[in-house]
Amino acid sequence: MNKSIKIADRIIGRNKAPFVIAELSGNHNQSLDRALEIVEAAARTGAHALKIQTYTPDTMTLDLDEREFYISDPNSLWTGTSLYKLYGEAYTPWEWHKPIFDRAHELGIIAFSTPFDDTAVDFLESLNVPCYKIASFENTDLPLIRRVAATGKPLIISTGLATVAELDETVRAAREAGCKELVLLKCTSTYPATAANTNILTIPHLRELFGCEVGLSDHTMGIGVSVASVALGATVIEKHFTLNRGDGGVDSTFSMEPAEMTQLFVEIERAWQALGRVSYGPVDAEKKSLQFRRSLYVVQDLKAGDVLTRENVRAIRPGLGLPAKYLEQVLGMKVTQDMKRGTALSWNAFH
Repeated sequence: MNKSIKIADRIIGRNKAPFVIAELSGNHNQSLDRALEIVEAAARTGAHALKIQTYTPDTMTLDLDEREFYISDPNSLWTGTSLYKLYGEAYTPWEWHKPIFDRAHELGIIAFSTPFDDTAVDFLESLNVPCYKIASFENTDLPLIRRVAATGKPLIISTGLATVAELDETVRAAREAGCKELVLLKCTSTYPATAANTNILTIPHLRELFGCEVGLSDHTMGIGVSVASVALGATVIEKHFTLNRGDGGVDSTFSMEPAEMTQLFVEIERAWQALGRVSYGPVDAEKKSLQFRRSLYVVQDLKAGDVLTRENVRAIRPGLGLPAKYLEQVLGMKVTQDMKRGTALSWNAFH
């Protein structure tokens, strides 16, 4: 339960900075050269991994341009096209996989993919990918999950759309088929998603329910939701990534540009560092600041035998005198020595 896992040479767990995945998806815009540029840009941002998707239009759907195979929702990013044509535009040709993976390896980032059927798993196994991702829309495809889990490699599953009962079936299927290292990603399957429908309080609940690493597949704009998720225990962050949203493409609207991904990487690491541990009292870095607390000081010149009053002793900064909590106790006491204005009050002044 809740043990860290390893993907390639990267440890994923609460004691490590979050694992950042740049999702290429369809942002290659049908150009291998552009795909390779995206890999290079992802490496420069500090991303730990680059993920692609492995399918063909024919393994996803039927070549029909009507009824439920046609996207007519006016609010969809892809309205006015068929599922088959959309996947034809978005898919990454299988002959591109090795060049993409090779470039990632050269640049020191982990490369892997999301398979959508058994043929994709077989192909990715031939490329020796270090782990697999299951997309939200496939998280109830238990035969596919069993096939992927049987490879024995770490498995990352997006939880978009799934009920708790469905996730229970999914996790059981994965574990029973041989998955030992599992990550669940909280995901809202709208494109783009809004902060209001992201519900990242689910992240610690997922960890508690399923005893695995948990992260966020983030389709919102900006970095705020991802940073907040780290504070709730996310150890993996996945974001769609492109060179420039202005270049267009099937996923460009909700994808991050390089400067944004760089900032995301910096801020989620800061958020993780800020978690620290339960701590009270000054940490080492604060100890020098103790001198700037309020404490009791003589604020008028005094002679031996003078009585302390509210006019001649006050709680002021710095903090080298008696703690301010003793003010009422010392009022009315006589000092046993001459004291100049600005002298820190101590118990030695009274005996």
